[in-house]
Amino acid sequence: MLPPRRFPWRVVVTALMLIVLLSACGKNNRDARSGAEELFERGTKSMNGGNYTNAIGYYEGLEARYPFSNQTKQAQLNLIYCYYKNGEPDAAVDAAIQFERENPIHPRVDYVLYMRGLAMFAPEHNMFHRVFGLDLARRPPVNARESFSAFSRLVQRYPESRYAPDSRQRMVFLRDRLARHENFVAEYYYERGAFVAALNRAKYTVENFEGAPAVADSLFIMVSSYEKLGMQDLAADARRVLDQNYPDAAKPKAVKKRFFFF
Repeated sequence: MLPPRRFPWRVVVTALMLIVLLSACGKNNRDARSGAEELFERGTKSMNGGNYTNAIGYYEGLEARYPFSNQTKQAQLNLIYCYYKNGEPDAAVDAAIQFERENPIHPRVDYVLYMRGLAMFAPEHNMFHRVFGLDLARRPPVNARESFSAFSRLVQRYPESRYAPDSRQRMVFLRDRLARHENFVAEYYYERGAFVAALNRAKYTVENFEGAPAVADSLFIMVSSYEKLGMQDLAADARRVLDQNYPDAAKPKAVKKRFFFF
């Protein structure tokens, strides 16, 4: 006669433990989903309401707590915009660089490049300069170079982007800004008798910023430098290029003197 079968308590206990564990996992997943959604919604509401400081806090919290959630990618894009609007251009640029590095084929990379260029463009073109009549040519164009580079990459890689037309317009301003700074440095060399250095700087401007209004001044610096170096034939060639390409440009009799602050 067979002994009576024991009740399988071990199996029951194991099954109950699995049920509890699965329930806990499901609850954690739901909490994670709801937490990410709530942070994103609060951040977006703050952003739309113009409270960029609060929006940044919510989006940064979302990125830190739920880095792989569906909402995080959009939050990272929104963060770039919020940093820019909150007057934090360096943070906007850093966030844009990081997003592009981690998502090189993301469909919004054109927007990321645009915001990167815009963040660096703002310090180059603000009311402070216009009100006080400050000459931007005197300032090292670090921001201008970074802005121009971002816009240039955008129009080259995404010529049909909705952001390309505005980027091209801003590049016109930045190209002239960069050219004027090169002229400022060339004039600095010229006034100190370093005519070869002035000539090389002006030639660089002519070769790299074609079409910028400031190139007319670059050509005149070349003419003056060649004359000082006794290279009359080259001076005549440069003057001919100046007359042909900028017939309406003012023709000063000498390189204008400025007050230099280096």
